[in-house]
Amino acid sequence: GVMGRNFLLNVADSGFKCVGYDLDGEKVDALNKEGMNFEVTGVKTLEEFLESLETPRSIMLLVPAGKIVDAVINDLTPHLDQGDLIIDGGNSHFLDTERREKELNEKGFEFLGVGVSGGAEGARRGPSIMIGGKEETYAQVKPILEAVSAKVGGDPCAAHVGNGSAGHFVKMVHNGIEYGLMQLICETYDVMKRGLKMSNEEMSDTFRKWDEAELNSFLVEITAKILSKKDDKSEGYLVERILDTAGQKGTGRWTSEAALELGIPIPTIDAAVTMRQISALKEDRIALSKVGSGDGANETNDLSKEVIQENFGTAHLGSILLGAYIVTYAQGFSLLREASMEKEYDLNMAEIAKIWRGGCIIRAALLENFRAIFSEDNSLKNLLLDEEMTNVVNLSSNNYQVFVSMATLLHIPVFAFASAFSYFDAFRSERLPANLLQGQRDFFGSHTYKRIDMDGTFHTEWEELDAEEKAHG
Repeated sequence: GVMGRNFLLNVADSGFKCVGYDLDGEKVDALNKEGMNFEVTGVKTLEEFLESLETPRSIMLLVPAGKIVDAVINDLTPHLDQGDLIIDGGNSHFLDTERREKELNEKGFEFLGVGVSGGAEGARRGPSIMIGGKEETYAQVKPILEAVSAKVGGDPCAAHVGNGSAGHFVKMVHNGIEYGLMQLICETYDVMKRGLKMSNEEMSDTFRKWDEAELNSFLVEITAKILSKKDDKSEGYLVERILDTAGQKGTGRWTSEAALELGIPIPTIDAAVTMRQISALKEDRIALSKVGSGDGANETNDLSKEVIQENFGTAHLGSILLGAYIVTYAQGFSLLREASMEKEYDLNMAEIAKIWRGGCIIRAALLENFRAIFSEDNSLKNLLLDEEMTNVVNLSSNNYQVFVSMATLLHIPVFAFASAFSYFDAFRSERLPANLLQGQRDFFGSHTYKRIDMDGTFHTEWEELDAEEKAHG
C-alpha cells in the first residue's frame, strides 16, 4: 500500500538496500517505477521476497491491525530461519503485540512491536517511530529506523521506548491524545463559526497566527489550510461540503479502555471518542434537531455577534485552546506513567516527548517544554504538577468561564473543553464530594468508609428500622 511503498522509498533514499512484497502486482510495479533510481525492488511472490533478503532477515509489516497481521505472520514463519526478525509497524493492539512476541520468541524468531506516526507523507519524509521489544533486537535495525525517522535539531525522532508491547502502547496513547486535540480544534472551529460568526478566511487566518505562536503544532497548521481550501466541484469552501460524521479505527477507544483498566482518568480523550460516536448518529441528530430549541446558535438567540465579540474574542479562544492542549497531553502522559509501572515498561517520558516533536501527528512546540520538564523529573505523576504548566492552564481557565457560558447560551457543544477544564478543577480541588458517594455506597451496599478525624474503617446503619421491619429481620 501507500504507507509501505513510501516507507521503502524512505529506507532506500537513506542509503539502505530494501525489498518490498505485495500480492497486488500493480502496487509492485508502481514501487519499481518510482524507486528505479534507488536500491529498492518490488517482488510479487513470497519465495522471491525471502530469497532477496540477507540473513538474518529483518522483515517489517505495514498492514492493517488485527487478523491480517496474524495471517501474514503465519504465512512467513514456515519459511523463516532461527533469529530472523519480524517487525509489526502497524497500529496493533498492545495485547496482540504481547501475544505475538511470546509466540514468535518460543519458535526462535525475534519480534518488535513498532508504532509509526506521520501518515503516508511521514512514511516518505520522516515519521516518529516508537520501538518496543528487546533492546538487543532493536540494535539490529536501529541504524535504519533512526535514519528514516524525522529529525528535530539533528536528533532522530525514533527511540526504543521499552520492552514488550511498549512501542504499540505508546503509539496507542499518542493516538488517544490525537483524538483529544482534534476534538478541541473542532469545537474551537464550531464556536468561531456559529458563535463568533467568523468567515472561513478569518478562521483560517486565526489558526495560522496561532500556529506561529504558542499553539505551533501540526494539527493547528493543517486546520488553517483546510479552512481556506476552496471546493473545486462547487462554490464555496470544501470543508463546508464534507459530511459531519467522523470515522475512527479504534485506537482512541483502546486508549480509553486501557485507562479504565489502569484507573487513570483521561476525560478529554474519552470525550473525543464519544463525540465521534455521536457524530456517526446523523439520522438521530437530524430528528432531534427539530425538537425544542433544536440546533443551537440560530437567529432567534438574543446574543448578537457584537455582544459576543465585546466580551469574548479570538485571543481568549487561543488561550483556552492552549490550556486544553496542555491538559490533554497531561492526561496522556499520566496514562503512560501508570502503564510504565504496571507493565514494567520503564518508559523515559523525556525521550517520548523528544521523539514526538517531529514527524508525528501530535507534534507541537509544547513538547519541547514537556521534554525539559520530564528531563528534570521522569517520575512526575502529572504535567499539571509542574508550576509553569499549571499557571498557563489556570490563566486559560479564567477565560474558559466566559467561553463555556457563551457556548451554553448558544447550545454549542464543547464536550472536550468542558472535560479538560473540569478535570483541571477536580485535580486542584483539595476536597471533592466523594464523601457523599462513600456514604451512598455504605448505605445500599455496606461498603464502609473512612473518616477524616479518626483512623479505622466504619459502617453506619443509615436508616432506623421500624418495629415491624425489625421483626421480619
